[in-house]
Amino acid sequence: MKTYGLIGEKLGHSLSPVIHQYIFEKYNIKGYYSLYEVEKNNAENIIKGMNILGIEGVNITIPYKETLLDKIDFLSDEVKKIGAVNVLKIKSQKSYGYNSDYYGFIRLLERGKIETKNKKCVILGTGGAAKSVIAALNDLGAESITVVSRTLSNKLTNLLKIFPYINLAVYENFLEGDVIVNTTPVGMYPNIGDSPVGEEIIKRFTATVDIVYNPLKTEFLKLAEKNKLQCADGLYMLIEQAIKAQEIWQERKFEDSLGEELYSYLADNFIK
Repeated sequence: MKTYGLIGEKLGHSLSPVIHQYIFEKYNIKGYYSLYEVEKNNAENIIKGMNILGIEGVNITIPYKETLLDKIDFLSDEVKKIGAVNVLKIKSQKSYGYNSDYYGFIRLLERGKIETKNKKCVILGTGGAAKSVIAALNDLGAESITVVSRTLSNKLTNLLKIFPYINLAVYENFLEGDVIVNTTPVGMYPNIGDSPVGEEIIKRFTATVDIVYNPLKTEFLKLAEKNKLQCADGLYMLIEQAIKAQEIWQERKFEDSLGEELYSYLADNFIK
């Protein structure tokens, strides 16, 4: 039995085990996926612990997407470009880091038919997910990318060092463009009535993307729909990044229809 899991500080009610067990069962993979909550003072022992326990691969979430970088033996090109890792593979006692959020976000845009080439894009949030979104939008040919934070903090200026082509803004600035992306947890269950920005800002755009997946239709997306904007929820990104992780771990490709199959399954049975 191959062992995999999700590593983070506080994992709550993650859908990751459901997604990965579905893939195991569909493709007759003898695997098991667990949640591993790790306190910050034990972060340095994550890779060592994986080797001891025989864990072949993990997804990585807050707050370890950036802190584990210098402890991984080999980093993929997208991780080097983004500065954040969310997939770890152990093979022959060596660790390999990847970023499947990057691929998941691109697949989300494709599914939602949201065009970003030569578009002015605004990203709300400065975390590890924002980094993946920045890199993806740049590779897709966005005309401009503006990253918005509560204040001009060190986190925001550090992003500029990694991505010198971005613009910086705070929420008090006048925000407008073509595509607006929420990478913050604002609006996530149970705080479903919250939106990271108000309607007066949202209606200055033509498309909205929210990487929050529970609820499927956040307050942010409801306001966008009200103003007839294109909308894409975060569930498909969660699914496609998980599929990419499995492709890395199993060293194989899955058919494109798997994403839609999982979307219907999760939306019907697990999303509030």
